Amino acid sequence: MARLVARALRLGRSALIQTSLPSHYHYSPYRVSYLLPLLMSPTPGLLVIPEALQRHLLEQQIPLLQEWVQIPKPIETGDRWPRDDFAGVLLTTPEAWFQDRLAKGNRFPTGIPTLIDGADNIETWVRQQLTVSLHPGNWNELMEVSVDSRDILREYRVQLTRSLFQRPQNPYECYVLESLQEEILQQLDQTLKPFAHNPDQIPPSWPIFWQSWQQPQQLRWAEISRALGSFSLYSAPLEVSSLLENIWLQQPIVLIGGALDFDSKAPIYRETLGLPDLTCIKFNPDRQSELIQLYLPDGVPMPNTPEFQKVLIQELRTLLCMSASVGGLIVIIAGDVPLKAQLGAILASEFGSRVQVEKTELSENGILVTGWEFWRQHQGNLPTPHLCAIATLPLPSLENPLVAGRVAHYKAQRKDWFRLYLLPWALNELQCAIAPIRESQGVVALFDNRVLHRTYGKQVLSALSPYAKIDYLDTIWLTGNR
Repeated sequence: MARLVARALRLGRSALIQTSLPSHYHYSPYRVSYLLPLLMSPTPGLLVIPEALQRHLLEQQIPLLQEWVQIPKPIETGDRWPRDDFAGVLLTTPEAWFQDRLAKGNRFPTGIPTLIDGADNIETWVRQQLTVSLHPGNWNELMEVSVDSRDILREYRVQLTRSLFQRPQNPYECYVLESLQEEILQQLDQTLKPFAHNPDQIPPSWPIFWQSWQQPQQLRWAEISRALGSFSLYSAPLEVSSLLENIWLQQPIVLIGGALDFDSKAPIYRETLGLPDLTCIKFNPDRQSELIQLYLPDGVPMPNTPEFQKVLIQELRTLLCMSASVGGLIVIIAGDVPLKAQLGAILASEFGSRVQVEKTELSENGILVTGWEFWRQHQGNLPTPHLCAIATLPLPSLENPLVAGRVAHYKAQRKDWFRLYLLPWALNELQCAIAPIRESQGVVALFDNRVLHRTYGKQVLSALSPYAKIDYLDTIWLTGNR
């Protein structure tokens, strides 16, 4: 990996590297493989990495490596290139770099070799960067400066509130906008047009929102708070590849992530981000030191059947009872929002305060019930679990209106939305989630029978590899590697 990075710095050849390790871990060993070439290269370099990881590198890894290589290369941080003659390494955040590139800014010169650590998150970073919103406070600001139109603005807000709150309730409390809501907003836009020539009469959040709203291929949705009787509006691009494809050509780029694509050539990942042809390398987990014990029972009902939850709880109860004599953290991952709450309540009634739902303060032998997002955010700061029980595969739910909106976009283009969107997302999430278990060669229990009875199950098992499949429960698997 170090040679590949060095070649990119020396010859300007872009590369895509899959490390199989979560990029948000401070202690991920692969970072030495790009820090050394950066420190030893005679040319300047740019490292795009989240702020928390920047601090870790600056306080721990970089000083040790500089002392070892004895090359006094300048290291700086900032949201722009320090100066024209700077020949060192600049550390900047993904937010600063993508904001500048997407806005066609000049805070970072073109042609500087650029490494992005955490490439798993690029699509999320870019979509967050381009998401615009209107919140209840923005309506109040608008009515304060548009005194003559206050009554009609209030009427538009009432119409939107009534229309949104009549939508059927869902666990996500968000809704893709329908034609009625879009029509109300278009009428509001016409009402505000006379003020467009006098910017002082319109708060800046509104023109920004309308500019995004009028762009093609936008996902528009609302999040509501039924308790407060309020809503917020959002607009974001459905796809980011067309926005990024020119950015990658402006400098040699090395993208480093954990599990970016099932294929070593990463065709789906590259299509999603609009990446050109580049050198692709994929490292697989080591079979000797990173093998997991995989418990995959065949008798569990399918997740979409009424019997699934009852059998799942029985299986989890058995696992937890067998683990009673084993110290250490147990993690139960349930992506379905109502199921997560139900599991937390039922298991807490039997196992007491050991059970916590999405909390980071856990007892020594705690049982954490969590969704996928919470686990991904906090797994690097929690003790390594010896057992991870997964209720269902992390396939994005079509009940989530935002997922349904993106699926509708793929369908409109006659693309395979499951293979291009849902399955890659699930495989990436799954590999990142079980990464800590590999450290202890612990047990992963997966209760989603689709792995055994659907054609895509082979890809799921390949993503879990290397593993030793266990067909029945025995305490030896929970204690053998501890």
